[in-house]
Amino acid sequence: MEKLIVQPIKKSAVSTVIVIDALDECREEEPASTILSVLGQFVSRIPETKFFVTGRPESQIREGFRLRPLAPMTDVFVLHEVELGQVNNDIRLFFRHRFTELASRRRGLDGWPTVDQLDLLCERTAGLFIYAVATVRFIDHKNNSPKKQLDRLLLSPQSGVFVGKTKFKANATLDSLYTSILQEAFGDDDPEDDPKIRSVLGAVILAMYPLPPSAIAALLDFDTEEVFRPLSSVHSLLVLQDDFDQPVRPFHKSFPDFIIDPARCANPRFCVCPPDHHIELLVGCLELMNRKLKQNMCELPDGVLNSEVHDLIARTEKHIDRALTYACKSWHKHLIATAPAHRPKITLLLHQFLEGKFLFWLEVLSLLGVAREAAGALNAATRWLDNDVC
Repeated sequence: MEKLIVQPIKKSAVSTVIVIDALDECREEEPASTILSVLGQFVSRIPETKFFVTGRPESQIREGFRLRPLAPMTDVFVLHEVELGQVNNDIRLFFRHRFTELASRRRGLDGWPTVDQLDLLCERTAGLFIYAVATVRFIDHKNNSPKKQLDRLLLSPQSGVFVGKTKFKANATLDSLYTSILQEAFGDDDPEDDPKIRSVLGAVILAMYPLPPSAIAALLDFDTEEVFRPLSSVHSLLVLQDDFDQPVRPFHKSFPDFIIDPARCANPRFCVCPPDHHIELLVGCLELMNRKLKQNMCELPDGVLNSEVHDLIARTEKHIDRALTYACKSWHKHLIATAPAHRPKITLLLHQFLEGKFLFWLEVLSLLGVAREAAGALNAATRWLDNDVC
């Protein structure tokens, strides 16, 4: 903050606005947002600069804005208090623009959607722009007819009336939309694949940072196509590329919030239980490290420092794939989120790892430039094992 923002702005005397978007998506354990705490220390030194901060009013954000240095300089604008009619007009414009753009790329969409369909879509959004975005992304599936996709969201299969695939509740529009999309992804006939689909979605939701489908497949011991297929079926809720090696992540935080909450995601076929899937990811990490880690992973010359290897980055990319990189950096974070019922299996894998692969793991962390993270990982493992003994 001091070197990158305050000093340059003071020296240039520039008047500007800095936007910090989606502050609620930061993973923080402090009672107040660290970013807001830092802002409170420095904003008075750059009075010509304004900060526009967006985020849902989670506890850390509310407490951050109440900090003594920041509170008197803050104006709060509550978005859901904007007049609903004004919001709906904006959403209608968005729908019209996106459907016009869609019709320019796909044939047979003249005069579509109907006025009634557009009215119902606007009503369903209940002022939530993310509902409108997810709806358009679901309808614009490259392998499906846009008209059929819209009908799947709006038509009751029993009556043919525009009441929605799930029971519509005005106070749960996003939940209704997400349930409809998941119903389409999971299908109605064969629940045999449900655990695999939940595992894939759980990996996307609970990974410590976004992973590509190829890495998720390696961690879960699936074929890459087995991962990509269910992800494609819920593409409207994800940022997903055609390239298996590009990271995938939720399009909006409201989807992870929904799918891990059994009170909202009431169908057990769809609901992701975090402790169960942290176990899967932890086991995947430990088994992958136990299987792949070896001495001198990157085939370096004897007795050289990392800084003396001119092609170190190329070597690490060649010999340490993304799944193994993730496993080495993140296994302990899944460990501390596990449930007690799985301790015997985890203890055995952890023992094998620490006894047989510990030095090779340190070597990989060093090659990746994160060797100091080993201390935090070992502290986490020690705390977990101490609790296991108790």
